[in-house]
Amino acid sequence: MTHKEWIVLLTAAAPILEVRASVPLGILYYKFGVLKTLLLSILGGVLPVFPLLWFLENITGYFRKIPIFDRFFKWLFEHTRAKSGLVERFELLGLTIFMALPIPGAGIWTGCVAAYLLDLPWIPTFVCAVIGTTIAAIVVWMASMGIVSLL
Repeated sequence: MTHKEWIVLLTAAAPILEVRASVPLGILYYKFGVLKTLLLSILGGVLPVFPLLWFLENITGYFRKIPIFDRFFKWLFEHTRAKSGLVERFELLGLTIFMALPIPGAGIWTGCVAAYLLDLPWIPTFVCAVIGTTIAAIVVWMASMGIVSLL
């Protein structure tokens, strides 16, 4: 893989940025084809799922013993609970829809925290992430093409 492909993949894996940034980056800036951009973005988008779930399940408890980290996790979990009503109500279907929303505050990272808080199983969470990221990447691609047609 070239460094440009790595940048698109890692942008999709980054919190906050995710496919919202990687798809326009690949298509509009690097001039990659649609299929290449979508594949890199989807792969990058789902890369953090298992490490993030593992971290939340196995390491969070240790960090919560340190006051500054405890405040951070308390804020993160309250913030996620406030946004995850859809996930709480519809579980895996809600998680898929939540991960498919290409808006700030939704996506893979927040979806994984919601899955952890609701004790959803890892493999179905990963499947939701793949489906949700695919939908989000396509929506962002379509929006990117709309922007290009306006220029």
